[in-house]
Amino acid sequence: MNDTMPEIVLCGGKRTPFGDFGKSLKDITGTDLGIHAARATLGAEGLDASQVDHLVCGNVMPVDQGGYFSSRVIALGAGMSEESSALNVSRACGSGTQAIVSAAQQIITGHSSIALAGGYENASRAPYALTGARWGMKRGAGDIVDTIDYGYRDPFDLSLMGETAENLTDDFGYERTDMDEYALVSQQRADAAIKSGFLEEQIAPIDVPAGRGETRCFDVDEFPRRSTTMESLAGLRPAFRTGGRVTAGNSSGLTDGAAFVIVAERSAATEAGLTPRARIVDWEVVGVPPRIMGCGPVPAIARLLERRKLTVRDIGYYEINEAFAVVNLHAERELGIDRNDCNLYGGGISIGHPPGATGVRMSLTAMRHMEMTGHETAIVSMCLGAGQGMALMLELLG
Repeated sequence: MNDTMPEIVLCGGKRTPFGDFGKSLKDITGTDLGIHAARATLGAEGLDASQVDHLVCGNVMPVDQGGYFSSRVIALGAGMSEESSALNVSRACGSGTQAIVSAAQQIITGHSSIALAGGYENASRAPYALTGARWGMKRGAGDIVDTIDYGYRDPFDLSLMGETAENLTDDFGYERTDMDEYALVSQQRADAAIKSGFLEEQIAPIDVPAGRGETRCFDVDEFPRRSTTMESLAGLRPAFRTGGRVTAGNSSGLTDGAAFVIVAERSAATEAGLTPRARIVDWEVVGVPPRIMGCGPVPAIARLLERRKLTVRDIGYYEINEAFAVVNLHAERELGIDRNDCNLYGGGISIGHPPGATGVRMSLTAMRHMEMTGHETAIVSMCLGAGQGMALMLELLG
């Protein structure tokens, strides 16, 4: 990003707790999850919704009536005016990050001054499709397709995304034990972040159905397997390939949730009474071979650092999405990123990975980490299904 452009800042955000597949959030529409996170973000920052002129929503799997119009439904549901504008974006697993970038681009070009950026997924509500039914089906059995597969299969050879992780494992010689060890660290870090209250700071509790017309307060991420051991991980069968090394334990969790953050031009943020917390420095998106899409963070981070004339060690903290443990092992090996500088509060393997919300969760985590430690810069990065990588650089303010 050109340094003569307006300063674009993040001012704070909130997310729902992430729900395990088919569990606590399955009865709440995706847009209602987004409305909850957007309202909580505004409330936490004391910002009136009428002051927000744009909302960008990242989403991979539209579900429920209104899902294709998610950004507008969430904007009006959060209290924004009918004169405000809204945009849906999808960049696979980087959709939440793309929402932040797209909001920044709107501000840079003068089309917005204060925006909400975020996203949601509710895979638990993804429907089955009766293909062929619209124009008439012939005698015999018809195909029923799980629409989750539209998002979790490679569009070129229709293999599951886990197969691409197996390909990366094979091509670069990563071992099952190392992947399981990484997964255990992720679970341990998420457990510590829950116990310390670090993750609680991001979460806006939400009432969910409890049966018989009752509700309960859902306020803690549901996916972490906090009693995980190396022995329990070793006992899991390969999930995608006979004799493979990728398991449910060293892969990200299929989870539901929403997250939003305020993106604003710095002077507009100050005038609105907001506290800028981090500056968006720059971002990068690259293409990689789809069959090893998990390598994506490596060239994305490398190109971003090269353009900024920085080295890996110039960055104080990294959040790299744990789509699969091999993704993070690859970034560690190829870039020389120290595990003690990356994903210190858990990640996709432990907390879960709803693509529309993940990048926002990671950005909130990176901002808070910088504030706690004084690290001046952070990079949020992820691989993207169909073969891309994305990286976003943030700088601490205040």
